[in-house]
Amino acid sequence: MKWKAFRAAFPHTLPIFAGFWFLGLAYGIYMHVAGFSFVYPMLMSLLIFGGSLEFVAVEMLLSPFAPVQVFIMTLLIQARHLFYGISMLDKYKGMGWKKGYLIFGMCDETFSINYTAEIPDGVDKGWFFFFVTLLNHFYWFSGATIGGLVGLSLIHISEPTRL
Repeated sequence: MKWKAFRAAFPHTLPIFAGFWFLGLAYGIYMHVAGFSFVYPMLMSLLIFGGSLEFVAVEMLLSPFAPVQVFIMTLLIQARHLFYGISMLDKYKGMGWKKGYLIFGMCDETFSINYTAEIPDGVDKGWFFFFVTLLNHFYWFSGATIGGLVGLSLIHISEPTRL
């Protein structure tokens, strides 16, 4: 049953793969150029999984400590997910343990697939939603991690020359 859901979900996520890998690579390289180890984009893409927020987080991490401003900025950037979540309440009803991950992994692309996809007969919708979410998350995570490693190996940052 799980394998059937995976095979049904995978083709829906291929266009997302292309976009997430390109942006993830750029994000990982950007983090490296900003002076962060590849571990930062790897962990941030795994735990935050919010592309827009992750790009802005680079500057937040480099700025003076300002927790209230960071909270407000984070809320403003990610607020659209509240509306996605409301739209998905019925679809995610009765998903058991998968529901938590489905909520965490809700990004624009995952929402659009899970909301509009016509799930084939005989495919469990919970596993279909789960694999769409998992694949999209994996695409972003792997792109950001590889970008951080590529930045590490290809882009060498030297200390500025002081007069």
